[in-house]
Amino acid sequence: MNVALWVLQGFLAVAFGAAGALKLVTPRQTLIQKKMGWAGDFSDGQVKLIGLAEVLGAIGLVVPWATGILPVLTPAAALCLAVVMGGALAVHLRRKEPPFPPLILGILSAALAVFRF
Repeated sequence: MNVALWVLQGFLAVAFGAAGALKLVTPRQTLIQKKMGWAGDFSDGQVKLIGLAEVLGAIGLVVPWATGILPVLTPAAALCLAVVMGGALAVHLRRKEPPFPPLILGILSAALAVFRF
C-alpha cells in the first residue's frame, strides 16, 4: 500500500508542480490564448497565487513524508490541493468547460489525504 501511495504522491506532485509552474511563469494573456480561458475570470495576481499554491502543494506532497520531518504536512497538503480542485471544478462547471481534470485530481488528492492521515 505504501508503494501505491508513493506512486500517487509522485503523480500528483508532478501534475500540480507542472500546472502551477506554468501558471507562475506564463503571462495570463498567454494562458487565456492556450485553452485556459478560465484565467480571463481572474486577475494576474490571482492566477499567480493559484500557481504558487499548486507548486507549494506539490512540494508538500513529497518532502515532509520523504524526510520524516512533520509528515502530517503531506496529507494536509493533499487536503488543501483537493480544496483548490474543488474551486477549479466550480469554475469549470460555471464556464461550461470539461470538469474532468480538476474532478479527477481532486478525488485523487482527497484519497491521498485520507490514506496518509
